[in-house]
Amino acid sequence: MQAIRSILVVIDPKLSENLALKRARLISSVSQSELHLLICDDKQNHVEYLDGLRLELENQGHVATARQAWHGNLHQTIIAVQQAEGCGLVIKQHVADNPLKRALLTPDDWKLLRYCPCPVLMVKTEAPWTGGNILAAVDVGNSDIEHRTLHSSIVRHGYEIASLAEGTLHVISAHPSAMLSAADPDFQLKETIEARYRNASRKFQDEYDIPDGQLHIEEGPADALIPRVCHQLQAVVTVIGTVARTGFSGALMGNTAEVILDTLESDVLVLKPEDIIDHLEGLVAQR
Repeated sequence: MQAIRSILVVIDPKLSENLALKRARLISSVSQSELHLLICDDKQNHVEYLDGLRLELENQGHVATARQAWHGNLHQTIIAVQQAEGCGLVIKQHVADNPLKRALLTPDDWKLLRYCPCPVLMVKTEAPWTGGNILAAVDVGNSDIEHRTLHSSIVRHGYEIASLAEGTLHVISAHPSAMLSAADPDFQLKETIEARYRNASRKFQDEYDIPDGQLHIEEGPADALIPRVCHQLQAVVTVIGTVARTGFSGALMGNTAEVILDTLESDVLVLKPEDIIDHLEGLVAQR
């Protein structure tokens, strides 16, 4: 987070509170990042409103720009401006769609998480980060190089946020239930599965000084366990990642991050591996 020099802040003038802007202002105060404000709209003129926000930020000592744009839909507009400004982070307030609409149409925030080449911070609460618990969610059962690199990025970002906010980093990894018919003997008993996952977590425990009490290895589906542990810890930020499941065609996102976006009671930072970021940037450049 400290290395991010430029942040894109998505402003929704219809919302009563600019939670994304509040969070961006705090991050910028620590990281000295430039703030680029964006309203995605092609119907109403919001220049005066944006100028007011920009001037307020500049009076507070921030470097800020502001613009209104529209490129066909919400997520494409955000990504186009993110690429044009070279922003290393997008911050947007998340507002959940109603279940019926979500069943019929893919939510805009899901599309943003799928296709945005840089990390996305979805702001959901006003809760201060200072002194809070930060939850990094990894899947150490996947040990290929792509996943290991992503796990390292997730834990590193969680550690940096915890350091900046003087908070406490927790790490969670969900493991499958034991199956006596499993070909690998380690997966025939719950105890051996948990031991395997804890052993796989040892590297980043040692690197970031994470005690066993802050490592949560639990049995069950990730999309149920992560929100539960987040609630138990009253986490202020959950860091989660995604990799392409079937190569690069479509760069499809795993379901977990999308499913838990509405159920988590914290802000959510979503990361991708470098190779997927490169692929998504290539797709944007072709438009």
